[in-house]
Amino acid sequence: MAAPNERLLHHRLGAVVGDRGVDFRVWSPGTRRMELLLESGSARTIALDAGEDGYFHRRLDDVAAGTRYRYLLDGRGPFPDPASRHQPEGVHGPSAVVDPRGFAWTDQAWPGIELTDVVLYELHVGTFTPAGTFAGARERLPALRELGVTAIELMPVADFPGERNWGYDGVSLFAPARCYGDPEDLRALVDAAHGLGLAVVQDVVYNHLGPDGNYLGAFSPYYFTDRHQTPWGQAVNLDGPHNGPVRAFLVGNALHWLHEYHFDGLRLDATHALHDDSARHLLAEIADEAHALPGPRRLIIAEDERNLAALVRRTDKGGLGLDAVWADDFHHQIRRRLAGDSDGYFADFSGSSDDIAETMARGFFYRGQMVARLCRPRGSDTAGIAPERFVFCIQNHDQVGNRALGDRLHHQIEPAGYRAALALLLLAPETPLLFMGQEWAASTPFLYFTDHNPELGKLVTEGRREEFKGFAAFSSPEGRERIPDPQAASTFARSHLRWQEREREPHASVLRLARALLRLRGSMVARGQRDAQADAADPSTVVLRYPDCMIVTRLEGTGRTDLSRWAGSRTWTVALDTEDPAFAPDSQPARVDGRDQRLAVDFRRSGAVVLQALPLGPNP
Repeated sequence: MAAPNERLLHHRLGAVVGDRGVDFRVWSPGTRRMELLLESGSARTIALDAGEDGYFHRRLDDVAAGTRYRYLLDGRGPFPDPASRHQPEGVHGPSAVVDPRGFAWTDQAWPGIELTDVVLYELHVGTFTPAGTFAGARERLPALRELGVTAIELMPVADFPGERNWGYDGVSLFAPARCYGDPEDLRALVDAAHGLGLAVVQDVVYNHLGPDGNYLGAFSPYYFTDRHQTPWGQAVNLDGPHNGPVRAFLVGNALHWLHEYHFDGLRLDATHALHDDSARHLLAEIADEAHALPGPRRLIIAEDERNLAALVRRTDKGGLGLDAVWADDFHHQIRRRLAGDSDGYFADFSGSSDDIAETMARGFFYRGQMVARLCRPRGSDTAGIAPERFVFCIQNHDQVGNRALGDRLHHQIEPAGYRAALALLLLAPETPLLFMGQEWAASTPFLYFTDHNPELGKLVTEGRREEFKGFAAFSSPEGRERIPDPQAASTFARSHLRWQEREREPHASVLRLARALLRLRGSMVARGQRDAQADAADPSTVVLRYPDCMIVTRLEGTGRTDLSRWAGSRTWTVALDTEDPAFAPDSQPARVDGRDQRLAVDFRRSGAVVLQALPLGPNP
């Protein structure tokens, strides 16, 4: 991958290694004297030169990679670098100089990935493998390639306090979490993925920093503002006084991951909490800068609860120019239908076949309709937006881990219904996302876990249990005691995948199904089968219609689904049945009736059948 041009390298913060030494650069308006405290090698204290707009800078030609350092601000501190590339002793310790030029990349021929080819696989590095490291994840990449995914999405790896965390409490935004490995290990993971034909997307958090180890406020009072509030307190200052350096810090962080680690894209967490009244929104700025990087196009994906089509519309059409957005309405409809969830936002969804089909046809279900629970409209019109710009899932870290017991969808519903939902997800025209272990119906939960200091950790534990007191199962103190303690090491351990179970039932057959579905999806994409019509064939069945195939999904119960209205004069054959013996140990396959110009499927229980139209013969 080519290096970015000089415009993008200008004003890089942190300790940046170059041909003429190491440039130390930090922003701290209001500080009179900024001192660099070198703590290894030739230990000494050096005053930085004050520049314009509160920046301090100094170039040193006798500092090597690995040197540990911190800053003294008017004698206060010492504090780690806000743009540290590595925190080998944790987020409260000294920063370390990193030379990214020392890594021997082998991905020069990597072409990148087109959005239409993306199948995402979300994973948490710490629980994905027994080792819980970048190196451990690298060893499992061939299995993901064999599965048929095309891009892995790492939950946030920016360094956080303690040894275990989901990653959304990150405070050293430029430094990979040292408990997963060093920066070279992360580069090796990305390089190996590219060698196998896998893209890598990184989850980043710009709407807040974690509560422990956040030293930005020591350097400047302008990183945060009380102009806006978020669920985590004050908002990041994107539109108040001195917002320019704050925005540059975040844009620079995005480019840092894309350039120095060769990531193929970023998933931006909770963009609805990025409050920005500027003429040009930060999201548009990040997207524009990322897309301007030389080499393959980088993908910028938002997580946003507002259902705003403008996020993924082109900037010349009044949009923000992002590539895709998480579209959770599909998850909510499926969960409501199959698991019966009705608390909180699930109350906004019916789970009916009509509404599921509508969601699949439009990307969002809510596109401006009134939401009774919110007493206001939600969403906007999605007309003209390609389906691949919507990321669909039936599991992700939030929708599993934010449940009190971390239970997955397949822990709550019948296997046949889960197989049907998996087929609907993986054969939809939208971009599918799998959550680690979903492909084999993993037995393990994904729980909420932290490793904060005892004082903060106690508050986290209490808050977690208080959060669920409104649910009947946890309304009593005894019930809430059943909720795993986020601070307990056992909670983290229970969330680790058990890879060995992939080889035995009932997991092995689900894995075979996931592989078969993704092979089928790949062949459909290769044939140009990218746009589908979604319809409710009856109250229990959703049909996806591509030019030469139909996916008929029975969500519950037995019954006959008549497809004659869509069959035409073509001959149809079964390409896949989720109840085939290879995929269902207690197989109950559907029966297809194609006699007498009719087409119907008789389901013996929930399931999905893929019907392939045979090629039309030559004209007589």
